[in-house]
Amino acid sequence: MSKESARQDVLKEAAGSNQFFGWIKCRAQSFAHAARGFSLLCLTQWNFRIHLVAGAGAICLGCYFRISAIEWVVLIAAIALVLCAEALNTALERTVDLIKPERHPVARDAKDMAAAGVLIASLCSLVVGLILFGPHLLRLLLK
Repeated sequence: MSKESARQDVLKEAAGSNQFFGWIKCRAQSFAHAARGFSLLCLTQWNFRIHLVAGAGAICLGCYFRISAIEWVVLIAAIALVLCAEALNTALERTVDLIKPERHPVARDAKDMAAAGVLIASLCSLVVGLILFGPHLLRLLLK
């Protein structure tokens, strides 16, 4: 192997390595942006904080009543659904405000429909909570 071909092999390997580290850097930046968004939700959105506290309370109940693995999956999915709906609702509201800062019936409708999505997710999660914890709470109250 000539010196030139060996040099080209080293350069190709370095380029591949740089691409890999570039990919890792992009993924890390994506997580940093998501963490910033989560932080903004926590710092600026009362409803998101309320949902976080309710989710933490449900997790505490799950620990207290020692729910099964499948019940944990359902509980975590319900909590995640509400938090994701709230995050998407907030993102949509901010986008609408950016595009149409003045009042407009279509902008209002878009915001109201997004809020309805959060309400639906919250009510469904409430039903899940009642199904999971209702019997446990009744036994506890009737002792």
